Amino acid sequence: MNLTIISKSPEETKKLGREVGKLAKPGDLLAFYGELGAGKTCFIQGISQGLEVKDYVTSPSFTIVNEYQGKIPIYHFDLFRLDHAEDILELGYEEYFYGEGLTVIEWAEKIEHFLPKEHLKIDIKFKDYYQRKISFIPQGDRFNHFLEELNRIENIRD
Repeated sequence: MNLTIISKSPEETKKLGREVGKLAKPGDLLAFYGELGAGKTCFIQGISQGLEVKDYVTSPSFTIVNEYQGKIPIYHFDLFRLDHAEDILELGYEEYFYGEGLTVIEWAEKIEHFLPKEHLKIDIKFKDYYQRKISFIPQGDRFNHFLEELNRIENIRD
């Protein structure tokens, strides 16, 4: 089951992220796709709020990965500056991808063949200046159930 939601503002994108964060479990991986400025970091800030992270979440453009502590650890990857997919090997990515936290990856298309079989693809596209089309594409049973839960949240489309 795929799910698509139209967000009308950055605030709505963060709100949706908060709900996703509340549903996240240790070991989950969320792979973000979308153009520069589409709202990936904004969405991830919402996820962090949903997991009660106290720090201000920013994109780790120069360090590639930032770690945050909330209800569960969050490993925030930004692969914008990654030149070669194999460079991810030097980071010990498996400890993050298969660890006890939530892994969120911006520019996941750069390392698709390294992603676990089970993950949630989140594609954010510009609809217009303010609105975003956010598509959730589950990879595996865990994320089919995840989207069923997300779809049941009443105020998700407000």
